[in-house]
Amino acid sequence: MEIKYGLISSDSHGQLGKDAYTSRMSKTKWGDRIPHIIEVRDEKFDFPVERWIVNGEIQGGNVCNCPTAMAKRNYYPQRWEEVPLEVYDPTSRLKALGRDRVDAEVLFPNGPGGTFFYDDAEFELACVRAYNDALAEFRNVSDRFIPLAAIPFMSSIEAIIAEVERAVKAGHNGINMLGHPSVAVKGLKNLSDPFWYPLWDACQELGVGVHLHASAGLAGKLSLPQWKGYTRRQSHCVSTLRNFCTATQIIPYLIFSGILDRFPRLNWVFAETGLGWVSSVLEACDHEWGKRHLWTEGILTRPSALFRRQIYVDFWFETVGIQLRDYIGVDNILWESDFPHITSTYPNSWNAVEHSLAGVSAEEREKILFRNAARLYKLN
Repeated sequence: MEIKYGLISSDSHGQLGKDAYTSRMSKTKWGDRIPHIIEVRDEKFDFPVERWIVNGEIQGGNVCNCPTAMAKRNYYPQRWEEVPLEVYDPTSRLKALGRDRVDAEVLFPNGPGGTFFYDDAEFELACVRAYNDALAEFRNVSDRFIPLAAIPFMSSIEAIIAEVERAVKAGHNGINMLGHPSVAVKGLKNLSDPFWYPLWDACQELGVGVHLHASAGLAGKLSLPQWKGYTRRQSHCVSTLRNFCTATQIIPYLIFSGILDRFPRLNWVFAETGLGWVSSVLEACDHEWGKRHLWTEGILTRPSALFRRQIYVDFWFETVGIQLRDYIGVDNILWESDFPHITSTYPNSWNAVEHSLAGVSAEEREKILFRNAARLYKLN
């Protein structure tokens, strides 16, 4: 892949077209359970709106989460015809990348996608396969798109691995994982359980990383209840600022459970969490490792060294986190635009870059802005 601008977004969101599922799933078998768009009434609007419906359940939010792609910025479209082509059509989306002077972007889900928990493993697998096939179309259009595969959590580990292998063959370059599957869905195993070892081994052999986005599915489970006195904007600030809190728990989990040492070539990527928290977590982990002599209990490598060997984190606005880059590890820092979500730096991403990286050397800038991502995703 040609690097023209010197900027790769490690966290953007790939919206599927409105027919992505209906054109790929059996109408005979699944009927109206298939994810599709319907017209509904919403008391906040004086006109009929459209929403996604999956398995008979209307999805919350709006018909598409793309406020920074709208002509009227920060407006959430209420009907599909309002959604710009540049959000869901891969060829048109290349124009948005060019406008923002971004070389490539990693594609996380935009609803509905990523997880399909409806107490039916067969239905989940059908949805996951349709999602992965549809998102792979972005990669078929251009190698500037780096899609991440969804996995069928409720299937057997053999079926999960088979889907990951199929998705990687189709062009996916990683998997999107829950931070604690057993908390998200009753009956699933927790992240360190040996149940997942064959998946970690498969990803390690395939050379694809495990990705955890924002709260990794835990915000609703492990957060303080939202105060009802917040305005909509205040509420969003609170929900965004708590994203790193789950990462501060998951990284020690990976280190002290021995997963990183057990799978030393498997990379883990924490997206939309920022940087400022990392130094505190690493220092605390190193302190406890030394104080408790944990090398005598099988944790042979210093935690900060494990982190720098296998874990990546990203940012989009911070300056203080960048000041701590040497301690975090310059080789472990990625940049993100978060297009087309509300926090996105689009279409002025380079203004955000210059704000965050003022005074950073040219060599370190290149690593943070594109070389680390190019190495992680094996981009030529």
